Amino acid sequence: MSKRIYRLCAKACIIFCLVIFTSQCFAQSSSVSAKEAADSSLKYLRIIGSVYNFAQQNFVDEVDARRLYEGAMKGMLEALGDPYTVYFNTEEMKQFNETTMGSFGGVGLSITKRESSTADVLPYVYVISALENTPGARAGILPGDYIKEVDGVSTAELSLQEATDKMRGQVGTSVELTVLRNKNIEFKKKLVRALIEVASVKYDMIGSFGYLHILQFSPETARRVEEAIDFFKQHNFTGLVIDLRNDGGGFMTSAIEIADKFIDSGPIVSTKSRFEFENSVYNAHVDKTTFPRGIPIAILINKGTASASEILAGALKDNHLAYLIGENSYGKGSVQQFIPLSENDGIKLTIARYYSPSDANIDKIGIPPDREVLFPVLSDEEGKIFSDLMKSDAIKDYVDVHPDMTERDITAYAVELQRQYKLDLRTLRRLVRLNATFLKGGFVYDTDYDVQLNAAVDMLKNEDFQMLMKSTRTLKELEASRQPADDGTKS
Repeated sequence: MSKRIYRLCAKACIIFCLVIFTSQCFAQSSSVSAKEAADSSLKYLRIIGSVYNFAQQNFVDEVDARRLYEGAMKGMLEALGDPYTVYFNTEEMKQFNETTMGSFGGVGLSITKRESSTADVLPYVYVISALENTPGARAGILPGDYIKEVDGVSTAELSLQEATDKMRGQVGTSVELTVLRNKNIEFKKKLVRALIEVASVKYDMIGSFGYLHILQFSPETARRVEEAIDFFKQHNFTGLVIDLRNDGGGFMTSAIEIADKFIDSGPIVSTKSRFEFENSVYNAHVDKTTFPRGIPIAILINKGTASASEILAGALKDNHLAYLIGENSYGKGSVQQFIPLSENDGIKLTIARYYSPSDANIDKIGIPPDREVLFPVLSDEEGKIFSDLMKSDAIKDYVDVHPDMTERDITAYAVELQRQYKLDLRTLRRLVRLNATFLKGGFVYDTDYDVQLNAAVDMLKNEDFQMLMKSTRTLKELEASRQPADDGTKS
């Protein structure tokens, strides 16, 4: 036996023995002391180190140490089974910083991917939200849609990060997405990547009511919300609509700062981790409250309302300050910490779960609205017609030739479209308006199409807000109502 073969066999034997010994230690007891757990962790680290060195020294080709390191980091964090715990290499780190703090080239879709697929949850990338006035939003992609393919590659075969990387790219280049909606409507859209600015807030007046659309919770969002409140005060507003639809979240600290403008005392949110000493409660401060007391608030939520936006909605709901309208929110009740590493890379790790003021966690459950208002669902026949329209470039081509369309022009073209595509006229007007008006960037709301916004305005205008508040339940009360009562029997 040659010295090299002998050395390989010896190393392999050591690794094998370490694996067997460690597995036997774990098999002896499912409940180990802190010291035993630490010893076991050390043994696993030694095994990982041994395999790392063994592969680097003996693999048939030259091995890039950085590649082994990145592969180990990705695999280790993916093994935790948490879609929000991820490793960022140098390029991904740059993209992450651009997403949270600046701008990037992309299509404007906030996406996720479920841990496992079922009959109800398909294995593809899932759209949480489409940022306003971005290629994805203008193409009509909605929260709840699946991105089945990116440039012909099935997202069932891609990790979340790989799918994100394929959709991003140089501004002006194109990417083709295959979109699946309601499991029966499928269409392809070629999108031209644009500079995606990390916008935070839009606001305007709807009659005597303020309309505040929070797009994302960035470090600047709280300041922009304060500007909006000042604007509403100058216009003597009598009610407020806070639109959190399609807001995938952002910084928890930003949500806390904003909630503090509305809540004058008590908890806004609390976090709980594995260790009690790390738990935190974030309380409101009366000196930071700037929103006038007694002004009724309606909050719009949908399946794209997630994370930090759920913190704000839950805090105002539990304090009986706002009435929620729309549909059930996404349900992301966990907190991540970003940790930079020494190689210009980093990790994002789930470190805690957050709880509303009434001590409810909405992870994988979401927040139900106080009043459900849904957009009309297309029939199978309408779905096929809609799919045909989305596959065509009829609207885009028309708008390109008629760049200065008025509302009258939009309606006239929608009527013309309806002759070929037998869909609701309001839906057609919306699709034309998305291309004709949103491209200008000054469009804040759409009362022609938006049944949820109209329901919120009607509530503020015509109903007794204080009586409505008396009928609402906290998230903890709703949680209790979902749990079966204990009648003393067992099955």
